[in-house]
Amino acid sequence: MSRLRLPQWLRTRLPPASALVAIERATYAKGLSTVCREARCPNQGECARRGTATFLILGDRCTRNCRFCAVRHGTPEAPAFDEPELVADAVAALGLRHAVVTSVTRDDLPDGGADQFARTIRAVRRVSPQTTIEVLVPDFRASADALYRVIDAGPDVVNHNLETVPRLYPVLREGASYRRSLELLRRVRERNKEIITKSGIMVGVGEMRIEVEDVTRDLVSADCIVLTIGQYLRPSRLHHPVARFVPPEEFAELEVMALGLGIRKVASGPLVRSSYHAGAILDELRSDDLQ
Repeated sequence: MSRLRLPQWLRTRLPPASALVAIERATYAKGLSTVCREARCPNQGECARRGTATFLILGDRCTRNCRFCAVRHGTPEAPAFDEPELVADAVAALGLRHAVVTSVTRDDLPDGGADQFARTIRAVRRVSPQTTIEVLVPDFRASADALYRVIDAGPDVVNHNLETVPRLYPVLREGASYRRSLELLRRVRERNKEIITKSGIMVGVGEMRIEVEDVTRDLVSADCIVLTIGQYLRPSRLHHPVARFVPPEEFAELEVMALGLGIRKVASGPLVRSSYHAGAILDELRSDDLQ
């Protein structure tokens, strides 16, 4: 299959060097990683201009090897004990109103890295109590105890991405389970109704429209509040190919569909990613609740 040309609506511009320097000083210079760089996010320029980044904890090597993801696969090192405090210091240095923390999948750890998430949440709360906190977590191999450890640390938002439709899981998400991921989202709100649940999917990987609708219905049944829908972009020739580039007007249709099925907030667009305008979405939800 010939390689598809990147359409104009997916082309982004680089940020000024000064914006990148600020992010570098607060993260990589201190031994921290960001999923922005490791996953080759197309919104790095926009986020750098806004002075924000999504922190990647538990190292930069994933124990799984999903065919859509640019994060490196391999044997990870032991979690850094001081990482939670370093993240908290970076949040304060960047003056973040909303901090997003994610991780590689750590199937090698008994708790899947849940304790590191919980320690990071508490560290940010101590240093920057006014900052809202969103965590994008792995599936913890279906461990309710691990998930509850994260929930009980008190994040404002718990995000867990379904990524794609069930039919494509064997192709794209080896080692993951669609039903297991849905159950994780359901457990969050059962444990704590104050927490906002969130998930995300990619389109353009070979899914059908009816399958996206079915996934959305499943998310509503799991009490998922926020959904992000974005275009899959192939990180390299070794990754799963792009089936098609979805036009902006179709993303608008998907947003209307998801809202109509019961999702409360939807971010749908070619460049939308899990943490895209995450703080603004949380602000909108809380404003709606006050009205």
